[in-house]
Amino acid sequence: MRGLEHRGLASADGPIVIARRSETAGYGEIVAVYGGDGRRRVGRVVDSSEDAVAIQLFDSSAGLSVDDSRVEYLGKALELRVGPDILGRVFDGLGRPTDGYPEPISSEMRDVNGMPINPAARVYPRDFIQTGVSAIDGMNTLIRGQKLPIFSGNGLPHNRLAAQIVRQARILPRGQAGEADESFAIVFAGMGIKYDVARFFIDSFERSGVLARVVMFLSLADSPSIERLITPKAALTAAEYLAYERGMHVLVVMTDMTNYCEALREVSAARGEVPSRKGYPGYLYSDLASLYERAGKIEGSPGSITQIPILSMPNDDISHPIPDLTGYITEGQIVLDRELSQKGVYPPVAGLPSLSRLMKDGIGPGMTREDHKDLSSQLFAAYAKVKSVRNLSAIIGEEELSSLDKRYLRFGERFEAEFLTQGEFEDRGIGKTLDLGWRLLGLLPREELLRLPAALIEKYLPKEGG
Repeated sequence: MRGLEHRGLASADGPIVIARRSETAGYGEIVAVYGGDGRRRVGRVVDSSEDAVAIQLFDSSAGLSVDDSRVEYLGKALELRVGPDILGRVFDGLGRPTDGYPEPISSEMRDVNGMPINPAARVYPRDFIQTGVSAIDGMNTLIRGQKLPIFSGNGLPHNRLAAQIVRQARILPRGQAGEADESFAIVFAGMGIKYDVARFFIDSFERSGVLARVVMFLSLADSPSIERLITPKAALTAAEYLAYERGMHVLVVMTDMTNYCEALREVSAARGEVPSRKGYPGYLYSDLASLYERAGKIEGSPGSITQIPILSMPNDDISHPIPDLTGYITEGQIVLDRELSQKGVYPPVAGLPSLSRLMKDGIGPGMTREDHKDLSSQLFAAYAKVKSVRNLSAIIGEEELSSLDKRYLRFGERFEAEFLTQGEFEDRGIGKTLDLGWRLLGLLPREELLRLPAALIEKYLPKEGG
């Protein structure tokens, strides 16, 4: 049914047009704007006053005539068509199919805006997700229902790591290595990514056979930047349907959140809002929280949503507003290190800045292995000592170091070359990751392993160093 129409615009400035206000217009309502050429442009209401509304277009405003344009208020929010057959499909940033197949056969439409999960309805996350990546599984474990972002930088292999996690991520039966849970699905959202990057993800998922359980939302770099503001909302709407209606466990990977925030800054500037840090709007924190807090487990529902947002830090600055605010909202972060990447380490996960705040509740007996918690703590402590010894070596020279310090240097080299480094298609089980950690700790004197109980040392530590 057609909505109420008004003729003429007050102004058009980039992606924002100002039109006469309809009495029924509400925030977030979808609007169709027709130019003099008859072309239909879709947008949404982002602000209103007594007699005017600001409309954010999901298209260019080029060619719009202030006098000849028509504005049609559609009386509904932007919606996504969902159904069980969305798995294996590829959509654009607004949820329109781009894989050559028709829309999912379903009459169910969902408002993409959604709502963060009520804290009173949340179930505390406790179940381990195996990514097959030792640096994550062993020391920064991902838990089902967690928000664990990856902080990267320009030129670092975050796309390769994201594809590897999607290919390998699985939920294992408690206390044992087994097959992936059949109800496990993945929602992938790409924002402002280049065509070759989008092709890389699609080809990677097709070759590995996981595309059948992946839903992809791709907003390419040549798409209107405003589309990026809808892409994560559409992806999370699909994830909520799969998790809370179909009872599936869903892993949501979103890249690159920096492009999302840049689009938010562009719209804010076009609306004439007072900027905050580095020109970003003052509501950047609450806007990011409205996305991140849509992850979790809800009481009474068997499904869950786990998020891995990926963002590239401008100039590798972890104090930049985007990673800074993201770190306040999420439960830890995986930080990629440029120095490790230049050494040829893949994935170049920085040992000390990386953190998973929920790790302690998802590992141990009955979940991964009894030694996981203590082993991870000892590896962190030993690697921190390596950093200290390397700084000392840079000052006095390696030949002046004590024999113990030289053993730590050897441990650090082997830790980066064997534990952190693994092939892009190498899927390590948690048992293999933990055994590798023990083998590397065998390079150090037993009296240095202060974080390990004697019983675990006797059970797992090799008798001789590697």
